[in-house]
Amino acid sequence: MGDLYAWLISFLLLVAVFALVLYQIVCLADLEYDYINPYDSASRINAVILPEFAIQATLCLLHLITWHWGMFLLCLPYLYYNVKLYTQKQHLVDVTEIFNQLPKEKKIRFFKLGYIAVFLALSIFWMVWSIVED
Repeated sequence: MGDLYAWLISFLLLVAVFALVLYQIVCLADLEYDYINPYDSASRINAVILPEFAIQATLCLLHLITWHWGMFLLCLPYLYYNVKLYTQKQHLVDVTEIFNQLPKEKKIRFFKLGYIAVFLALSIFWMVWSIVED
């Protein structure tokens, strides 16, 4: 039963990360279509970047603690990318360069969204598998 709870927590954390990345994409789309000014868009995106990183690191740690090695190893590249961005001080969106970086930033967010969607599918599969197994 503990395995089921671990997968349920994993699923909820993945949904939270998915929602945060989707929010960032919406902010970038609003900026692209000129519904919001660059300062507001950058401040909204920057406000959710660190929680996204923290939730994703927690998710990776959860997989490590619960001995789900496959998911942990699949989680590592995303964690490495986030740590690399944070240590190089490139994780925040710059207000003055946001229009120049808009296509690149949207591409990065869409790639993250796809990566998380795969994790969501795997998490649902393993959650159902643990229910059937018990």
